[in-house]
Amino acid sequence: MTATTPMNDDAARERHRRRMQRHKEIVDARVAGATLDRGVLVVNTGNGKGKSSSAFGMVARALGHGMKVAVVQFIKGHRATGEESFFRRFPELEYHVMGEGFTWESQDPELDRRAALAAWETAARFLADPAYQLVVMDELNIALKLGLVPLDPVLAALDTRPPHQHAVVTGRGAPPGLIEIADTVTEMRPIKHAFDAGVKAQPGIEL
Repeated sequence: MTATTPMNDDAARERHRRRMQRHKEIVDARVAGATLDRGVLVVNTGNGKGKSSSAFGMVARALGHGMKVAVVQFIKGHRATGEESFFRRFPELEYHVMGEGFTWESQDPELDRRAALAAWETAARFLADPAYQLVVMDELNIALKLGLVPLDPVLAALDTRPPHQHAVVTGRGAPPGLIEIADTVTEMRPIKHAFDAGVKAQPGIEL
C-alpha cells in the first residue's frame, strides 16, 4: 500500500473544503429563503414503528421551549405507557388517553365510535385555543380510516387553528385530504420488527 504523502493530504483537504463550502452556500441560501413564521401541521403515517415516538419527541422539544402542549390519544386504551407516566409530570401539558383499545380488543364498533368522537371533541377544543402551542393527536389517522371520526371537521379545525399553533397527527393510513394540507409528512416503512421474531412489547421501546 502506498503511503499518503503530505501533498496528497493537503490536496484532499482542499477538495473537501471546497465541496463543503459549496454545500454550505446551498444550505445557507435555503435557510435564508425560509421566511415564513407560522405553525406547521405534521403527519406521521405508514406501517413502520416510530410514528408516536416521533410525536412525543416533539412534545419534549416543545416543553423544553416552555410551550403549552396538549396530547389526545385516540384508539389506544388505558394501558400504562412510559411516555404517559413521564409527561404527566409537566403542569404545562394536558394529556388525555381517550380510546377503548384497538378495535380487535374492544370488539364493539359503537363503543369505539363514541370514544373516538369524544376524543375528537377534546382535540378540537385544544385546536381552537391559542394558549396551546402544540397539539398532538395520536392515532387519529386510524380513527379517520375506520370512519369513527368524519374527515371534513378535522380538516376544517386544522385549517382554522391559531396561526402559530403546531399540530401533529399520527397513525397508519393517513387520508389523502390530510396529507394534502399537511406541511410535513413522514411515512414510516418497516424493515424488521422484534415482534415478528416473537419478542414481546418492551418497556422503554413499545411501552
